[in-house]
Amino acid sequence: MDPGTGFALIGAGIAIGAAGIGTGIAQSQIGAAAVGATAEDPKMFGRGIILLVLPETIVILGFVIAILLWLKS
Repeated sequence: MDPGTGFALIGAGIAIGAAGIGTGIAQSQIGAAAVGATAEDPKMFGRGIILLVLPETIVILGFVIAILLWLKS
């Protein structure tokens, strides 16, 4: 295996790891705010769920980048 392949696979791991950590941090803050808003007004539950799902797109993008890097190696 040449060094370029190894670096590509390390990059794929970093893409997934960084995206997962960033999403976890974002969801912790959004989740706390959504629970507080739902406690005050139950109608806010749907909006809170939608806002909680939005950061997941970051992980999906990281996964796509990792797959592209893996397929190139």
